[in-house]
Amino acid sequence: MKLLFINGVNLNMTGKREKDVYGVQTLDEINSEIAQKLEGVECTFFQSNSEGEICSVIQNSGEYDGIILNAGAYTHYSYAIRDAVASVPIPVVEVHMSNVHAREEFRQKSVISKVCRGVVAGFGKNSYILAAESFLI
Repeated sequence: MKLLFINGVNLNMTGKREKDVYGVQTLDEINSEIAQKLEGVECTFFQSNSEGEICSVIQNSGEYDGIILNAGAYTHYSYAIRDAVASVPIPVVEVHMSNVHAREEFRQKSVISKVCRGVVAGFGKNSYILAAESFLI
């Protein structure tokens, strides 16, 4: 099993910004923990603040069995990322560390959800693990 974890805009600041929302661990620390917990699963991690780079990685993901996507703020308005997800046959699970439905109104709308296999939100770094486990069932 090969899984691709894609993190979007501002997630490189995890552990540095809004620690009460996103926690104190850096994205690299979270990725390392994910890889350890998913023993036997080949995990690849990618982060970019560039919408186009995220689209390109999704479009070139043919070697993976699944994608776990935390698009960050792009979730709420990036039709480009939505269309990239829709253009590949690989199942994608949308992930959010915070419970976006309990936050600001603009965060409650996702333009990506309808083309994803499922959505996991509100479990902090464990949202990634839960999304990955959905591919292992």
